[in-house]
Amino acid sequence: MTARDQILARLRATPVGALPALPAVQDWFGAHARSESRAQQVLRLRSALESVHTEVHETSHAGWAALLLQILAAKGLRKLLVGTGTAHGAELQALQPAGLQLVPYAQPIEQWRDTLFDDMPAALTLARSAVAETGSLILWPSPSEPRLMSLVPPVHFVLLDTDTLHADLNTALRAEGWAKGLPTNALLISGPSKTADIQQTLAYGAHGPRELVVLLRHAQGASA
Repeated sequence: MTARDQILARLRATPVGALPALPAVQDWFGAHARSESRAQQVLRLRSALESVHTEVHETSHAGWAALLLQILAAKGLRKLLVGTGTAHGAELQALQPAGLQLVPYAQPIEQWRDTLFDDMPAALTLARSAVAETGSLILWPSPSEPRLMSLVPPVHFVLLDTDTLHADLNTALRAEGWAKGLPTNALLISGPSKTADIQQTLAYGAHGPRELVVLLRHAQGASA
């Protein structure tokens, strides 16, 4: 008998104990859930985002596009990357903004890599939802809005509908049915890209956008 056979024989002869019972995860979350209104959840999300240098603006379905154009102008941004075939991109395009070039993400990355990395100052994406407890935006990359849109341009604008806000990540996972299928990359973003060296000097934009700007879009009739 070889040494390999001896090892395998000992492993097979080892008695298998009973598997431990799975923890009651949902019971734990149920016992620790916060009882907050939508307005309180929005406030918690905003506070968490702003604590890590995220710029947050509250707006409405009617006014978000005009507000975005104002912010772009104030930042001196004249080019914006938008998704292909998205409703929010079409709404922005309908305003025919003067002095702003809207660039759709319509080509394979191999055909315009240099332009994307060297000549695209900002991008706009729609958040699937958000987590109030951790101040995290949930992005669900798709062919219309690929992952690179949120990783490459120095300034990342995110449009978030406040009626998609979840109290915690467990609630988001269950309500959105993540177990039924995920994209290649589901992104949870809690602020602009940042890193620190050995002297603990914080630098923004080292591994992604140096600025994160969130537009909290309230539903019709909700306060903004």
